[in-house]
Amino acid sequence: MADCRFNIDFRDIPSIPEMLKDYLDGNLSAYHGLQFSKDNALVQANKKSRNYPSGHREVLTEVLTKQMRNIAISAKQMQNIELLRKENTFTVTTGHQLNLFTGPVFFIYKILQTIKTAKYLNENNEGKNFVPVFWMATEDHDFDEINHFKTEGNFYQIQEKSGGAVGRIKSSDLSFLDIFEKEFKDFTYGTELVRWAKEAYQEGRSLTLATRILVNRIFGDSGLLILNGDDKKLKALAAPVFRKELLENSLYENSKETVDVLINKYGKVQVNPREINLFYLRDDSRDRIEKTGRSYHVVDTEISFSEEEILAELNTNPQRFSPNAVLRPAYQETVLPNIIYIGGNAEIMYWLELKKFFEAIDVEFPILVPRNSLAFITEKTLRKIQKLDLCVENFFGNYQEVVHSKLLGKTSLQPLLEEKEENIKSMFSELKKQAETTDKTFGNLVAAEEVRQLKSFEKMHKRLLRAEKIVQADLYQRYNQLYEVVNPAGVWQERKINFSNFYAENGRDWLNTCYENIEVAHPELTVVVL
Repeated sequence: MADCRFNIDFRDIPSIPEMLKDYLDGNLSAYHGLQFSKDNALVQANKKSRNYPSGHREVLTEVLTKQMRNIAISAKQMQNIELLRKENTFTVTTGHQLNLFTGPVFFIYKILQTIKTAKYLNENNEGKNFVPVFWMATEDHDFDEINHFKTEGNFYQIQEKSGGAVGRIKSSDLSFLDIFEKEFKDFTYGTELVRWAKEAYQEGRSLTLATRILVNRIFGDSGLLILNGDDKKLKALAAPVFRKELLENSLYENSKETVDVLINKYGKVQVNPREINLFYLRDDSRDRIEKTGRSYHVVDTEISFSEEEILAELNTNPQRFSPNAVLRPAYQETVLPNIIYIGGNAEIMYWLELKKFFEAIDVEFPILVPRNSLAFITEKTLRKIQKLDLCVENFFGNYQEVVHSKLLGKTSLQPLLEEKEENIKSMFSELKKQAETTDKTFGNLVAAEEVRQLKSFEKMHKRLLRAEKIVQADLYQRYNQLYEVVNPAGVWQERKINFSNFYAENGRDWLNTCYENIEVAHPELTVVVL
């Protein structure tokens, strides 16, 4: 496949949040030393080794071995499970929801980055091992977020009874498989895609197992370990964290200061922690736990506990306590010997609220790495971009500003307007200076008249742009159509299209191209020309 590519640093992309850019630049003082580098990762591994109990390793490897028995695992995966038994082995982790057939293609990219980062860190002189882990978000209960995916030709969606943990849903609606087969059967690697879909999604099979089978089919040979946190033994390891949450509102109390600082600096935070960030999990429901007075109540149910009763329940049935999105990081980092978490921008930003909370529960906070982004365009699209005197970077910045500048650059009226506007500004500047020599009422009149005339010029600029969009309608349409090709429906390609469109044409060569073009050393968007 092609090796032509364009790299755009996240710091140069306007839509990347300022909080994330400050983190990457080391401008958040609480996170000094937690920016990604091999040296920092090795330091982090030493820290983790000091407060990760050996008993946790035993439980983790036992659970992984049991969970991975449900699929045909590779020799590399077996090797990584064995490595995890050793105190010099650590994990590099990413996580995601159980999107139908992986959902948007960035699902693939974040796992590839996790695999590549672990491989990069394994090249060290300290004898440390790093294995990649995919944490399945099996306990989420928002089925509507995961029950669909989109290709260039179709929108696929399933309907199931939902309300509890999505990973426990048993498949019954398999209607998408026939339509999927019709769309892809004639592509070079389409038969392989169809086989994967039918192998994973079967009548009565849980979405957890379906996702595990599919992810393993794609990444198993790379040694990726796939973990389901909906497990009694893993929850038991995190019971002390859950206990603090119930008794002390630990996350809420220990993140308040950080949340306030971030809100003051950036206007908002990604997630506002609740006083209790736990759900009560049953077979068909997942409901928030709230404390009222001295009682704990499960919202939207008749279930309630005294303090003594809920602690007894936690001790006996820890699997019934499910962390929400903002508490899940603490559960994950308690269970895993993890040193790096790779996540999307929104994920990284809510993790950034949690460092003091981690200190309060004595769990080592990991290095956070924003997942890299990829986009693929054809050589034909690149030629169109160049023919319109655009550059690839324009499509990931303020594209409309660029287009407007191009349109106005083709009319002689724009420079004339700018010239006359500058003349007006210069005239009023001189008038305001002279107005100081007389009564202030004259100065007020001059200032008001300046505002009025400059507003007229502002209106003329807008009207001129509108007029040029009409006069140059064909060109304007070409600009907009080209933007839609690069960013389907106006959003980054990776957030819209499923991986099947790329894989159908190029198979594992495409996966290899993705892997090769992901730069683990620093976050960036890479646009690859096929």
